[in-house]
Amino acid sequence: MIEVKNVRKSFNGKVILQDVSAKMEPGKTSLIIGTSGSGKTVLMKTIIGLMPVDSGAILYEGRDITKMGDKELKEVRMQIGMLFQGGALFDSKTVEANVMFPLDMFTKMNTADKLKRVNEVLERVNLKDTNKKFPAELSGGMKKRVALARAIVQNPKYLFCDEPNSGLDPQTSLVIDKLVKEITNEYHITTVINTHDMNTVMESGDHIVYLYEGKKQWEGSNKDIIFSKDERLNKFIFASEFLAKAKEISMAEGKK
Repeated sequence: MIEVKNVRKSFNGKVILQDVSAKMEPGKTSLIIGTSGSGKTVLMKTIIGLMPVDSGAILYEGRDITKMGDKELKEVRMQIGMLFQGGALFDSKTVEANVMFPLDMFTKMNTADKLKRVNEVLERVNLKDTNKKFPAELSGGMKKRVALARAIVQNPKYLFCDEPNSGLDPQTSLVIDKLVKEITNEYHITTVINTHDMNTVMESGDHIVYLYEGKKQWEGSNKDIIFSKDERLNKFIFASEFLAKAKEISMAEGKK
């Protein structure tokens, strides 16, 4: 479990995060959502420990990373998998080499064991027998799945996904959403997703934190959103007339 307690962060006197608190539980996908400039990216970076906080605490299984030294923080980060927005694959490396990279960097596994683990995660993301392909030979969705395989290759306890559906068509986005959710449940990972994709919100939002101007405006699940009376949240989620009408219909049916 990750607990964020009263986190405050500012840059050059401008407050970006104001007294933000939340809990991210194992086996659930926790989403951070909000408009551009709401502070969601900064929040994710503070949770990972890439940015120091001005005040507050960030607890990993009860251990506050804001008070850790470099050695302790490194131990926590070794338990973190990261799925970057653009995938961040090495163009000059094969799929196999990309996925194996964290094992090469951070473990003392022998080559045979590393290859076995690489094949396991590639099969899990439905990319069996793609080992020798290069990123340029893959579709956008396949690249994201390779990046996901790399993110979980070290069996992380925590998985962070930064806009995992960026640049993908709606159908492929649903495939990635489903895969992340399945892996989260299967391996009991604490997954945190930074997103503005409403399909992800509705499909994967076990737990959602909505930020507005650096403050936690709303918190709940994808099921709670339909019946939310928070005006700011509703304007953000149901921005189009179609979605607004769908919400009205859902609420009307819920009252029957």
